[in-house]
Amino acid sequence: MLKNIPPILSPELLKVLCEMGHSDRLVIADGNFPAESMGRNAIVIRCDGHGVPELLDAILTVFPLDTYVEKPVQLMEVMPGDPAETPIWDTYKEIIAKHDERGADTVGTIERFAFYEEAKQVYCIIATSEKAIYANVMLQKGVI
Repeated sequence: MLKNIPPILSPELLKVLCEMGHSDRLVIADGNFPAESMGRNAIVIRCDGHGVPELLDAILTVFPLDTYVEKPVQLMEVMPGDPAETPIWDTYKEIIAKHDERGADTVGTIERFAFYEEAKQVYCIIATSEKAIYANVMLQKGVI
């Protein structure tokens, strides 16, 4: 155990977060996200039994968001015809505001299939058991 490190951050995940450099990106994926197929060229870390909000909060404790881009946090846009309500996004914005003074201004959206294409290029995909739909979030690392 380490002091001031959220216990949900496993040694494997901490190592990967530490390895990442400025502008590297990661995806915290919901339970429906095709993490293994999207992550063929990435490190895939399984965090089964955990949801995205608790991991997002823990990760942002140690992970600086990029200040050189307008939207270092990206969410997957809702597809036309799908339920438009995504209450988990409000939770994300509250969590982000705890860790970054820009708060909700850091958050943008990417069309679903464009999100998948971007996810194929990330450094790491964290697979969770999150049940909320459209709960995938992509973070771009900044500098300290």
